Amino acid sequence: MTMLSMAVLNIQTHSKFFKAYSQGINKSKYWEYYFDDSIDLLAKLPHLVSTIYRHKYHNGSLIKPDHSLDWAGNFAHMMGFNEFQMKECIRGYLSIHADHEGGNVSAHTCMLVGSALSDPFLSFSAAMNGLAGPLHGLANQECLKWLVELKDYHRGEQPNQKTIEEFVRKTLSEGRVIPGYGHAVLRNTDPRFTHLKSFAERNIKGDYICDLASLCFDTIPGVLGTVGKIKNPYPNVDAYSGALLQHYGKAMAI
Repeated sequence: MTMLSMAVLNIQTHSKFFKAYSQGINKSKYWEYYFDDSIDLLAKLPHLVSTIYRHKYHNGSLIKPDHSLDWAGNFAHMMGFNEFQMKECIRGYLSIHADHEGGNVSAHTCMLVGSALSDPFLSFSAAMNGLAGPLHGLANQECLKWLVELKDYHRGEQPNQKTIEEFVRKTLSEGRVIPGYGHAVLRNTDPRFTHLKSFAERNIKGDYICDLASLCFDTIPGVLGTVGKIKNPYPNVDAYSGALLQHYGKAMAI
């Protein structure tokens, strides 16, 4: 996320809005240049992100874009995933995360910085810094780390509700939270969680972490429901997204 934030700042010099504002454009035209910048940034993001991914995890071995693919499919291709399933996973993943309105940290930050007439590149970079927090965009990684700890706690046994409940209570007794459960806003199971879980059930068989994530859904809400201060014991999207992405990252990466 640090690299992405810096990369977006680096291409800020191409901002049409910044140039037009510096030349004294009428304020009634602000939105046109802001829109142009936003579309330019949207077009550049798959290449930026995939370049960072390949640099960090594949020794800088870059993959040229395939412009016959759609936006999400080309993004998956440039990261090194060419299986149809993974492209469908990325399409769904991006779609369910796209409509965030303005209430969360990154969307609010982007709008706040933009309200000062900072151009979309500056605003988006600021949003990424908020998204990097463990209570926001990093949350799916936190959920995955917890699932890996839970796997180790099973000591090679098949996922089972008794062991999950033991580990949940152990986690709570240590003053920690259960990542992905007990969202401050949602009052029911996140429909995005349901979508990802259904996708995994249709397409993935025999993945220990995915199976564990599914069984957690059958177990954790009942345990958290006995804890007085937790008003919503149900999962949000992060409780499954990390498990799903690790499957393809482990099984299909080039």
